[in-house]
Amino acid sequence: MTKLEYTLMNDVLAKMLFVQYPDLLKRLISTLLRIKHESIGQFEITNPDIPPDTFGDKFCRLDISMAVDGQKTDLELQVANEGDYPERSLYYWAREYSSALGEGGEYLDLPRTIVISIVAFKLFACEDLHSEFQPLEVTRYTPLTDKQVLHYFELPKLPQMISADDELKLWLKLFDAQTEEELKQIEEMGVPIMKQAVGAYRHVSATDEFKEIERLRSRARHNEASALGHARREGYREAEEKMQGVIDEQAARIAELESRLGESK
Repeated sequence: MTKLEYTLMNDVLAKMLFVQYPDLLKRLISTLLRIKHESIGQFEITNPDIPPDTFGDKFCRLDISMAVDGQKTDLELQVANEGDYPERSLYYWAREYSSALGEGGEYLDLPRTIVISIVAFKLFACEDLHSEFQPLEVTRYTPLTDKQVLHYFELPKLPQMISADDELKLWLKLFDAQTEEELKQIEEMGVPIMKQAVGAYRHVSATDEFKEIERLRSRARHNEASALGHARREGYREAEEKMQGVIDEQAARIAELESRLGESK
């Protein structure tokens, strides 16, 4: 097995790929949202740039924001389970939704806002690969509004065998692919759009631009780990010094008490 150096869950790689190949992104979004590709009229990536000043920032959030037939749509990729992803994705939704309200604008004019999350870990205690959330009344299940939609796709729940007719699972398999052999399996299934996607992945992942951004981000991660290690060691040292100070103070007090007791005898 030949392990891939970078998977499509790499946010830099994914963003560069889909900005360079917007037709692939349009096809992906139509598949994830289960809408006909040809029915989409407006489709625009609204944040195509990767700001140069964030190249070295580990915490740079490289989502892909789109306008899809008047709806704000945001694609998020999350590799690590840090225990707060539902809350984090809700925050992403709130930021996207509230940012659409211009000065003097009316709340009724706020667009339907959709956050799509592809995650590399199990998030919900169910077997379903896909979960969709909208606000509902808890007993009558009456929808409050159709303007809040959150989709989650959990890669560990992908089945081992995937049909060439199941484009949704093929896309998710591409995001989940860890080896060169898995990429070849996707190509050999003979689905034209997936062959295009794999070709785009190979092209972008081999570019000097992508490799340079990854080099800077890798250095940022290394620097951060070193800084945290140093801070931890300094913290331990300060704690030990404080503890020793407390011990010395207590020892002095005990010695003083013993001295007084000796004098009283």
